[in-house]
Amino acid sequence: MSNEDLNTEMDGESLDIADQRKRELAQLFPGAFTETVNNEGELVFSVDFNKLKAELGDFTDVYENHRERYGMEWPGKKEALKLIQEPSRATLKPCREESVDFDNTENLFIEGDNLEVLKLLQKSYYGKVKMIYIDPPYNTGKEFIYPDKYSENLETYLAYAGLVDDEGKKFTTNTASEGRFHTKWLNMMYPRLYLARNLLRKDGMIFISIDDNEVENLCRLCDEIFGEELRLGTFVWKRRQNADNRNQTRVSVDHEYVLLYGKTDNVSLNGVSIDTSKYKNPDNDSRGDWASIDLTGLANKSQRPNLHYDIVDPTTGLSYPPNPNRGWSKSKSVVDDMISEGRVLFPSKPEGRPREKKFLNDLNSLTTGYSTVLNSTKVGYTTNGTREVRALLQGNYFDFPKPINLLRQLIEQATGDEDIILDFFAGSGTLADSVYHQSIDDGKKRKYILVQLPEKVEEDSAAHNAGYKTIADIAKLRLRLAADSIQDKNNEQLGFIDISEFDLGYKVLKLDQSNFSKWHTPIDMEIDDVVKQLELHIDHIEDSSAQEYILYELLLKSGFLPTEKVKKLELEGSKVFSIAEDALLICLEDDISAELINAIVDIEPLQFICLDKAFHGNDQLKANTVQTFASLNQGRDKSERIEFRTV
Repeated sequence: MSNEDLNTEMDGESLDIADQRKRELAQLFPGAFTETVNNEGELVFSVDFNKLKAELGDFTDVYENHRERYGMEWPGKKEALKLIQEPSRATLKPCREESVDFDNTENLFIEGDNLEVLKLLQKSYYGKVKMIYIDPPYNTGKEFIYPDKYSENLETYLAYAGLVDDEGKKFTTNTASEGRFHTKWLNMMYPRLYLARNLLRKDGMIFISIDDNEVENLCRLCDEIFGEELRLGTFVWKRRQNADNRNQTRVSVDHEYVLLYGKTDNVSLNGVSIDTSKYKNPDNDSRGDWASIDLTGLANKSQRPNLHYDIVDPTTGLSYPPNPNRGWSKSKSVVDDMISEGRVLFPSKPEGRPREKKFLNDLNSLTTGYSTVLNSTKVGYTTNGTREVRALLQGNYFDFPKPINLLRQLIEQATGDEDIILDFFAGSGTLADSVYHQSIDDGKKRKYILVQLPEKVEEDSAAHNAGYKTIADIAKLRLRLAADSIQDKNNEQLGFIDISEFDLGYKVLKLDQSNFSKWHTPIDMEIDDVVKQLELHIDHIEDSSAQEYILYELLLKSGFLPTEKVKKLELEGSKVFSIAEDALLICLEDDISAELINAIVDIEPLQFICLDKAFHGNDQLKANTVQTFASLNQGRDKSERIEFRTV
């Protein structure tokens, strides 16, 4: 068996977006793909764009298509697309001491640059998220610190967060005085929205809060990423109760927007229950409760002449002419049938109007649409959000957080039991607080993922003076206090629900560099440096990497949720981690034996991962291990095969 046959090493990278897109395209248009040889003489699977155009009904030469076309372009868009395709080699390290109910919770609080985090979530959460809500920077002329320079990646984040020594390097800022004001905002948003779309389920949807500064650009950006036909609505939220008299124009901008896009056309809000209180049965009709409904229409005689006729009461003989400007809502034949069935209510006075007797049982649905004009008396104003956070934290640490009821309404409309909700601009953590309250209120056990940059608070701020270092720290405290508040309220009401059924915890993960050293080969590397790199490659696990850190990196990059239950097994004297009921087995011991391999095979996991160094250069043992799994996989479907990997 050759060394190539023994190559079972994981690549350690996040999902290759370009490769994933090609695979999806190949399923739809297999004839548009061909095998070619690249410059290195390797056989590669590539797109034949002329064939693809022909499959789509366009038979023009691809090189002749230089006509102008409608679209959105801006400086840096090409580089932003390249950034999307660049895999991340970072990891998310668990932080037990900052978590609540670490081993049981299915909620995540992730500290880190959300672009890197979104890349890392691709394998685990691809197509699993039901709802995304984000409240991104509004680009109002103040700074935002998300990077748009393509050299500002994981290394920049690590320096900013103080995880490496680089003199507190800062992310790029954006102010109105800069010439690329809108461009920088678009370059920041584009890759994040693109990656976020991948995480949505087919029936998933994304809500994005925004104001007038970037609403037009955001709509066009989302039209490109999600599709204009999947713009489901633009909600208008009146954020301010009273007019703003401070600006000279006397224009008080009292509203914001919440854009709603779907992943596919298989998307629907839950709707609003209709008011059935008006349905009664005072005459004991055997058909059940009914309501008196207006029978007039909306069309004049010239528009709908068939809806202009007299309705005659068969009992009294009285004739009721239509309103000449409105007519009736139904044709004469339909109304005649309704009269014979006792579905028309005639007035007691000659000057009255006939009405429809509408039965509750005849309604096609007990729900109606959810209005895009949000009722602020129900969803709240910014002042409500400020008061909520201030009361919980006992301090004014956030400017204008969204009110809980606003997000509760969106959560209620877009999600159901066990659904996952993501917010990668988490801020003060309003989304998670809202998930707690809404889930307990309607009994649906939702899960959330929050992502927040550990943005440093201003040194002269109330938060800094109270001892808080970052926004992420304050948000985690808010979630802890929110859970305590819910528990206290439940106790005061003598346990009106079983609070233990609801997940009020969160698992903290922090973005950091990989636990595995990366092979670097600069052209100008000196011989001594090459030797050092070779030594690193022999034992490529970082000295500071605890087993749990390695475990979570492997779990994440194997496509398993970081919230999966982890059990410890003892097999042939070795400790083995079991994830998702033995679907993934990981052994991080320094020695591997044939007996352990046989014990693993008996369990038949979907994947088994161990350290490559645990074979101690014993190619025969490694070859036998590879052969053992190959023999076990013979005759099995691809989905049932056991995957063996080393790191």
